[in-house]
Parts: sequence; C-alpha cells; structure tokens
Amino acid sequence: MSQLKENNQRINPEKVPLETDQGILESEERKWGLPLKEVYKHGLSFYKDKEGKALHLSYEDRLKLVAYTQQASHGPLDPNSAPPLGVLDVIGRDRRAAWQALGQMSQTQAMAGFIHTLDRLCPLFKPYFEAIQKDFEDKKQQEQKKQEEERAHTELQNRILLEKQKQQSTILTEEQHVQRIKDALNAQTYDQFLQYAQQQFPGNFDQQAVLIRQLQDQHYQQYIQQLAMDQRLANSNFKDTDEYNNEITKECENVKEETLDNCSVNETEVAVRDDNNKSMQTSEKIDDIIDYAEESRGEEESDGDEPFPAVGAARMWCGGGGGGGGGGVAAFKARAGAAGGRVVVPRGETLTLRVPTHPRARCLCWEFATDDYDIGFGVYFEWGKSPTTEVTIQVSESDEEDDPDEDGYDDEEYTVSGSGDPERGAGGGPGATGGTRPLLSLVVSVYRRDCHTEVYAGSHTYPGEGVYLLKFDNTYSLWRSKTLYYKIYYTQ
Repeated sequence: MSQLKENNQRINPEKVPLETDQGILESEERKWGLPLKEVYKHGLSFYKDKEGKALHLSYEDRLKLVAYTQQASHGPLDPNSAPPLGVLDVIGRDRRAAWQALGQMSQTQAMAGFIHTLDRLCPLFKPYFEAIQKDFEDKKQQEQKKQEEERAHTELQNRILLEKQKQQSTILTEEQHVQRIKDALNAQTYDQFLQYAQQQFPGNFDQQAVLIRQLQDQHYQQYIQQLAMDQRLANSNFKDTDEYNNEITKECENVKEETLDNCSVNETEVAVRDDNNKSMQTSEKIDDIIDYAEESRGEEESDGDEPFPAVGAARMWCGGGGGGGGGGVAAFKARAGAAGGRVVVPRGETLTLRVPTHPRARCLCWEFATDDYDIGFGVYFEWGKSPTTEVTIQVSESDEEDDPDEDGYDDEEYTVSGSGDPERGAGGGPGATGGTRPLLSLVVSVYRRDCHTEVYAGSHTYPGEGVYLLKFDNTYSLWRSKTLYYKIYYTQ
C-alpha cells in the first residue's frame, strides 16, 4: 500500500493533476494521434488480452491499473454506496484501497494515468498501438479517397445532367426554328394547296387534309435541300434568324404565285414540282432568290414559245414489288439482283441510268430499292434521238451542272469540248448538234427517298423521242456507298 502511494505521488505531481481535463485530452491526442478515449480503449483491450501471457506485472502494478480502470469507469470511490466485502476477500480490500487512494481524480486523468502506467510497464504496448494507429490512418485515407470518388462521381453526374439539359434546350431551339420556317412557308402556300386539293378530292375533306400536308412537307424538304446546296456553293454561314426568316417570307410570297400544273397524285405518294425551288438550283446566294424568280416569271410571260412540248408529270408511289410479284422489299431485291439489276452507287457520287425511249412503247416504268440507307432520286428527259437502244450507266462526282433551269428546260445551248460524258452530248451524243449540249426537261425533282424501307416505283408517259436520265444521288454521303436494286421496263 505504501508503494502504491509513492507511485501516485510520483505520477500525480506531473502534468496530469495540474492540467485541466481539456488540456489533458489535447496533449494525449497530440502524443498518440488518436483521441484519449480511443487510446484508453485499445490499452484496456491490450491489457486484458496480454496480462499473464506476454505481460507479467507485480501485484502492486496490477492493483494500480485496476484502480485506474475503476476510477475511469465509475469516478471516485464512495464507501457508503460500495457493496460490503467478505471477511476473507483480501484482494477485494486491496483493490478498493487502491481505488480510494486515487481520491477525487477525474475520469480523464484516470484514463491518462492508465495509459502512462501501461506504456511504462510494458514495452510491447507502443508497437502494438502504432500498428493500430497505422491501420486507422489507412482506413481514414481509404474513407477520404472514397469520399473524393463519390464527390467526383456526383460532379460528373451533375455535368452530364447539365449537358443533357443543354442538349435538350438546343434541340428544342432547333425544333422551334424549323417550326417557324414551316409556318412561314405554309402560311403563304396554303391557299394554293387547298385549291389544288379541292380539285383532286372534291367533297372529301380528310383526303384534302392529307394531300395538303404532303404538299407542305415536300415543299419544305425541297426548300431546305436547295438552300443547303446554295450555302455550300457560296461557302458561307447561315445569316441571323431575323434576316433569314425575312428572306423565307419573301421567297414564300413568290411561291404563292406559282402554279401547281406539274403536281400528280396517286394512291400512296404525291410528286410535286416546285418551280420556285428549281430557280433556287441556279442561284448562288440566298439574297438573289426573289429577283431571279421575278425575272424567270417575266421571261415566261414574254416568251410563250417552247422549243419542245411541255413534259407531263410522272406518277410515283411506294410499295412496288417487281411487277406485281409481291413479297415486299426483300423479295423485290432478290428478283432484281437475279435479273442483273444490282449496282453500287459510290459514296459522294451520282449514278445515272440512261434509258432511251422505245419506238413500240408509250410509257417508261421504274422500280428501285436500297440496302440499309436512303438515296436521292430524280428523273430528267433528254430531247433528241439516241444512237442506241441499250440502257447505259454513268457515274459522276457531282450532278449539279446537269440540272435544268427553273422552267424545266435548258434554254441555252453551249459547246462542251473534251468530254466523253454522254449526258453532255459531246462528240455527237444524243440530241447534240455541232457539239452542243442536248436540251433537258425535269420530270421528277431529285430528293432523298426512304427506299431502304419500301420499294419506290413510278411511271411516265413519253413526251417525245429522247432519253430518260434516272438519277440516283449519293453526293450527300461522304462515307457510305449504297447498294441499289432496280427494274426498268416499258408499257403501252
């Protein structure tokens, strides 16, 4: 008992009793790297596990450590509330005496005293605790890393969400812009289309509405395609929205004055010939659209003589399948391929089928389909006698110079030298005289057809003797070649 008092006097006069509990907590945490309660918990676990095995202490040292644990758990000893001890419980009386000797020591001071005594009496405690501390630091780093990853993931999700919102806003803006263009076009052409639909389907308002919608859609598609071509040729950007819409409104006023003489209707598709859009094919700038259309109308009014008779409209429809054979797109492609009607249209090029008129027929019919992707299609008629009755194929990188002018004809003949292109008529080609280019008439405007989903078919009555030019346009595709299946035949 006297030795326990001496030890208390040796330890207690140190920092422990002289400092406040807060000072002790801060000092111990700096020393051990963990809060005092955590250090005490690991020290108590080490003592219980190693005592009598790797740790052999004297009876007085064990009494002292037990006294510290009692003081840390229950505070100072209260003899009145403590349970009575047995007469022969010597160890119990010694432990209670050691506990009572700690006096009014706080629980924080008791925990610090236990750690200091255990560290002094057992050299193995410090390496043991350093291992625990390292494990704690590793877990802390892992937790920090996990939190950083979660924070980075959250930031990434937020960026993706913002990007999606931005894309949706952009798409919505584009859709609004497209709708404004359509509204401007439809507002100017509705009366014309309504009058034409009433002539085609008198009294049938549902069919009239369907026809008007088809006419409006085709007019918009042709306008956009021609506008993109003009801008690509001019190598310029789109103008601002207000000026662009003003030009659309002005152009639509000219479209309103044009006739629909070249429109045709059948069971599933409407083929529209838009004279104002054909004037756009020869213009190089958007600003010249209105003036050019006005000049073209003036020339048509002043010069009523045509070098050749007017070309009637072609009939176009979907759902053909090889002369009534049925079976859908796959069956048609199988029949056309077996008959030799299969060809590849290279990327960025136009394939032209030259089909001369037959003296014993009065009408040309065609059917075509593609694999996987759409393709542009249009028909021209080249006036003049062909030296051959065979169907020939011509492939060219660009077909822009072969387009007729706004009235469907090439009113100006010019000389082309050093060209073997049969479409240009050089070297005494069909309809050529003295090296001049044959005259062309537009039958069906070139625009993209979804012929990979259904068979497109059509027919046209001969306007006279000449050669039909069936254009399959793949110039807009810079990466994909298109596999084309076709059938060409004549009827009476």
